[in-house]
Amino acid sequence: MAGTEDHPHDEGRTMREHAGEAIIDRRNWPGFLLLGLGIALLAMALVAAGYGMEGWAVVAGTVCVLCFLSGIVLVLLEHRRVKALEGKTLSDQEGH
Repeated sequence: MAGTEDHPHDEGRTMREHAGEAIIDRRNWPGFLLLGLGIALLAMALVAAGYGMEGWAVVAGTVCVLCFLSGIVLVLLEHRRVKALEGKTLSDQEGH
């Protein structure tokens, strides 16, 4: 599959436009990693708050929010890049 990094559209194995895009396109992975880290930090913040460690809860909560926001931005920017390669905007919903 040559060129999957630039254009992750898999015409040979699927009829849907972006099926498997998250796996094929490795440029999404940092965003997904940050979202996963945000979930782990949310759990840490809740545990710290439950044990009465306000300082750690604030730090973990702040970093959690930053991870969530940056992860969402990275995933949306990559999805926008893929849509732009197809000549569409991010809000164009065709087929899937």
